[in-house]
Amino acid sequence: MDSEFWLERWRRREIGFHLEHPNPKLIRYWSHLNLAPASRVLVPLCGKSEDLLWLARQGHRVLGVEVSSLAVEAFFAEHKLQPQRLPDGPFERWTAGPLTLLCGDFFTLDRQAAGPLEAVYDRAALVALPPALRDRYVGCITELLPHGAEMLLVTFDYPQEEMQGPPFAVGPELVEVLYGNKFSVEHLACDAILAEEPRFQERGLTALSEHVFRLRRC
Repeated sequence: MDSEFWLERWRRREIGFHLEHPNPKLIRYWSHLNLAPASRVLVPLCGKSEDLLWLARQGHRVLGVEVSSLAVEAFFAEHKLQPQRLPDGPFERWTAGPLTLLCGDFFTLDRQAAGPLEAVYDRAALVALPPALRDRYVGCITELLPHGAEMLLVTFDYPQEEMQGPPFAVGPELVEVLYGNKFSVEHLACDAILAEEPRFQERGLTALSEHVFRLRRC
């Protein structure tokens, strides 16, 4: 699974992962992070998420990274924003007020392109990646964040053998394995959500839970 997979999903409008409203877990648990209002927040693999605008409305400066130009263009168009567009190394940088979206491959992002960061919000990035890419992704996140930076991480967990991802199953034990060496991990919530997700029932799942974690870079 590579960038072309997600580009094709956007071309075909196969974006069932997109929510038309801010994620309820973000709204409920964001305050658990110890952040100043003007903190700069990274949202990897952001799509055209409504969460970007919600974070900006809390006073944050928001940096999203998304490989699909269709998603980036749709985000600004749907919110009637007029972004400034500039080339920036392997990315195209779209900026409107406190919102910046880098259009390009997340795995090419470095500290220079990202700039200073105080936090990460990950609802759809880690669970979108197959096992072979998880260590690389976590390594990138770790390198981008200074000590003391915080993260709100939302994952799904289910019997992986019942469904082929994405989204992939990422439970508390795996989060600890992936992040435990460089982050403190606090498990904030676990909710059974299969009854609310008919599309996953149709794919054969017998159980589905949503987990929320607060991580802090050591």
